[in-house]
Amino acid sequence: MAGKKKVQNFFRSLRMRLVLLFLVIGIVPGAVLRVGILHSYETKAVSNRSIDILNQAKILMNQIVFNGYLVDTSSEIINSQLEQLSNIYDGRVMVIDDNFRIIKDTYGLDEGKTIVSEEVIRSFQGEEISKYDSENGYIELSLPLTEIESKEILGVLLVSVSTDSILLNRDYLQNSALILELSCAMAIALIAIFLAKRLTVPFHRMARGIVDIQNGYKSELDENVYAETEEISVRFNQLFGRMKLLDESREEFVSNVSHELKTPLTSMKVLADSLNGMENVPIELYQEFMNDIGNEIDRETKIINDLLSLVKMDRSAGDLNISSVNINELMDLILKRLRPIAERQNIELVLESFRPVSAEVDEVKLTLAITNLVENAIKYNRPDGWVHVSLNADHQYFYIKVEDSGMGIPEESLEHIYERFYRVDKSHSREIGGTGLGLAITRNAILMHRGAIKVFSTEGEGTTFNVRIPLNYIAS
Repeated sequence: MAGKKKVQNFFRSLRMRLVLLFLVIGIVPGAVLRVGILHSYETKAVSNRSIDILNQAKILMNQIVFNGYLVDTSSEIINSQLEQLSNIYDGRVMVIDDNFRIIKDTYGLDEGKTIVSEEVIRSFQGEEISKYDSENGYIELSLPLTEIESKEILGVLLVSVSTDSILLNRDYLQNSALILELSCAMAIALIAIFLAKRLTVPFHRMARGIVDIQNGYKSELDENVYAETEEISVRFNQLFGRMKLLDESREEFVSNVSHELKTPLTSMKVLADSLNGMENVPIELYQEFMNDIGNEIDRETKIINDLLSLVKMDRSAGDLNISSVNINELMDLILKRLRPIAERQNIELVLESFRPVSAEVDEVKLTLAITNLVENAIKYNRPDGWVHVSLNADHQYFYIKVEDSGMGIPEESLEHIYERFYRVDKSHSREIGGTGLGLAITRNAILMHRGAIKVFSTEGEGTTFNVRIPLNYIAS
């Protein structure tokens, strides 16, 4: 089975295909040229032979008519010339009178017999006929014997000439050309194998380089012999770099998850140990510790819920529950739910809708995304601040803007805010109860809708998030 697979791979290899390509390019034109030259030679040789015979026959025709050979065949000069024409061209000459009777046959076989054929009849009608029979190897000429003055057709001169000599020459040329072609084919095959091997060396080096990268001996692929191998190397290095980045992100994500889940558990363990280590614990202290433990449990639950939301989005990117949703009503509902949180912090929460908007979205995921943005704008705000949410649309997209008067985001943190567990101000985030997953969830949900999100922020002045989502869902 392995041997069969190896043979199949050999015939599918680029090297084998290059060898075949070189052979086709080198041999096929030669074969076509050989056939063409031989055919051209045969055609030209037959044409020249026919012209020579025709010229000789026309001279003989005039003498036959002039000497009255059709009436008296005893002329030795005419008979001699007929025999000479027959011998020179290895052919047969027949003279036919106006009764279709053969009065002279240089082979001496059919004299006195009547001949009726298409060529003879057409010659009696005034046609000069030249025909080449390639299968039987002869040229046949049928010429009318015409009286010069009266233009009366007195008979027909029929000449049949063998083309064996032409065919022998053609066969000799064919054999010589075939030997030369086979020699060239062998040379081309050797050159093709050599060139194919040399041309595919960079690809074999690339394969070994990839194996070395897998084994950790190399960190990047560098093969720039051809423009194609250089481009493949660049693309591979980009892909490999992205894979390393994803791997590092995955390791960092696992580390962050472990840390975030461990922190509330550690706090609960410390509180529980403290209670167990004390005797006659006052009810007030006991209630305080239990309240702290409850807060840590809520924090743990929020982290787990956010993680589940994030994982669910990653796994169901193509499984959106799309329906037509009134975005105005959805925004009203989201802000209605968040208004109590804003009122506790004395934050002014305002929604401004510029026009009615309906769109094809996953209501649950979009609600989660917008809720995270507005809730962050409320939580990371200054006392007596404001949050302004606006909704607008054009013929293709609808736009949601969330502005706040909060603490803002430092410029160096803007490119990291969508990373999982990233916090701009870790101490303040933990005081508020953030998990560092909200913006990652928001971005995933918006991208699943083929949308886009941008952030603009000035530290100490506030932050603005701009969201753009197509009105009609674009399937992948």
